[in-house]
Amino acid sequence: MAGAVVRRALCSLRPQSLTAVPGRFLSPVEPVVPLAVQFPSWRSSPVRSLQLLCALCAGHNKWSKVKHIKGPKDEARGKMFMKFGMLIKIAVKEGGSNPEMNLNLAHILEQCRGKNMPKASVEAAIKSAEKAKPATQHMFEARGPGGCLLLIEVLTENNSRSQQDIRRLLNKNGGMLSDGARHNFNRRGVVVVPGQNLSMERALELAIEAGAEDVKETEDEEEQPILQFICDMTDLRKVRASLVELGMQITSAGLEFVPRTLSSLDQDQLNAASTLIEALTDSPDVVRVWDNIQADS
Repeated sequence: MAGAVVRRALCSLRPQSLTAVPGRFLSPVEPVVPLAVQFPSWRSSPVRSLQLLCALCAGHNKWSKVKHIKGPKDEARGKMFMKFGMLIKIAVKEGGSNPEMNLNLAHILEQCRGKNMPKASVEAAIKSAEKAKPATQHMFEARGPGGCLLLIEVLTENNSRSQQDIRRLLNKNGGMLSDGARHNFNRRGVVVVPGQNLSMERALELAIEAGAEDVKETEDEEEQPILQFICDMTDLRKVRASLVELGMQITSAGLEFVPRTLSSLDQDQLNAASTLIEALTDSPDVVRVWDNIQADS
């Protein structure tokens, strides 16, 4: 009885299976392939197409972020590494390519490591400095908006061309070449540490313990507070080592020009001076720009 019921059920299903594929005849032993297997749903379903479009939109958004956020940062990073390369060339020219014998080069290489400059780029800069054509290091003295004083360090193979470029940038942005600015600056060793969690009172105590002459509060290029421990050039290594022993994290250490007196600028003069310094810094021959600017509180 049960076998007859099953037989009738199979007979009733057979015609539906045969009509599943129009125009095709199946042999008695040929298996019937379900429609879901013959025509997978992903081939014709519009839902899958919408998912692909979403993926394309995500890729477009990612490119927008790279273009508008990562791009400027990479450009600034490239400029910074280029300037470090110029500093390495100057240091090698002055004292050779061995950092153990060249204190200034050793400090610059330490700054390169602090800024995550690739080791290969540092080594390439040292090698190119050894093989490079003779270049002239020159310091231009200038006066900027509000009477501020500027020292513009240049490394160039064509001093006449560089002087014309510097003069043009100064005239365009409210400045001029001015002899005598150099006398307002002293060459000093400067050790920089983060200033977020360190009071000025404690920083002065650390300066005395480390043998530094003075401490100044300022900001880095990312507007983060930093403290500069200023010392004699010959004491730079000793002061740095002492600060490390006292638990300080060193951001950089090197030789810089420190102003003797400061020029107080109002907001408009400060904006104009900032524009001028930025234009000078972007010049390919300019290594660094020092100033004696103090913003009004």
